[in-house]
Amino acid sequence: MKRRDFLKLAILTLSGISIKPFAHLFTKPAFADISIQRTNKGLPRWAMVVNLSICGKKDGCTDCIDACNRIHNIPRITNPKHAVKWIWNAPFDRVFREQSFDNMNEGLRKKSVLVLCNHCENPPCVSVCPTKATWKREDGIVMMDYHRCIGCRYCIAACPYGARSFNWKDPRPYIKEIDKGFPTRTQGVVEKCNFCEERIAKNLLPACVEACREGGLIFGDVNKEDSEVRKILSTRLSIRRKPHLGTEPKVYYIL
Repeated sequence: MKRRDFLKLAILTLSGISIKPFAHLFTKPAFADISIQRTNKGLPRWAMVVNLSICGKKDGCTDCIDACNRIHNIPRITNPKHAVKWIWNAPFDRVFREQSFDNMNEGLRKKSVLVLCNHCENPPCVSVCPTKATWKREDGIVMMDYHRCIGCRYCIAACPYGARSFNWKDPRPYIKEIDKGFPTRTQGVVEKCNFCEERIAKNLLPACVEACREGGLIFGDVNKEDSEVRKILSTRLSIRRKPHLGTEPKVYYIL
């Protein structure tokens, strides 16, 4: 850095001004700043709707979880401290701890709720990643680049939904049958749900949605007016996890 550029940086820092918007004045970025939201009406905006009156109606059903685990080579590690999860069930009261439902059906309150990465509009995990290993696509999907991940786990600490897992061990020995259609991970990297972006590219539904025979999961483009997910969200009251945080999750729940 030249002396003149250094003085510019020092003045901005002492003035309490964030240097990120001025970074281009000093250096060329190593990676594109793909976390910035771009407005392009031609692009899709993917979202998931979980219908709680249908999802979980069949006790013990794990069809969606099993389908996700199988095609994404998620290891089955019995130790909960080392478990890797992309999509799983959690108690309703824990998932919506900050929200009150005074007259809610007790049967529904006692059931488990399906949870996964929320693919937030404002993902805190993206802003803290030092290597851009986690980044947001223009269609809203929050992605992971396993090769860039250095295992710092800043993203895990930043995620308010507990949607990320760290590979404390080599996951391959814990995979019963490896699906060659999706890459396996290595020890020391973070992973999470990717909205089945590899299936979306082939005009297929996410594996969890396809596996749900009861119709409890709906997926689609909210920017498309005639999409099923858009119609449901425009006609049914929906809730999202921890809305007060301003992350704007793209996973919606209808009661």
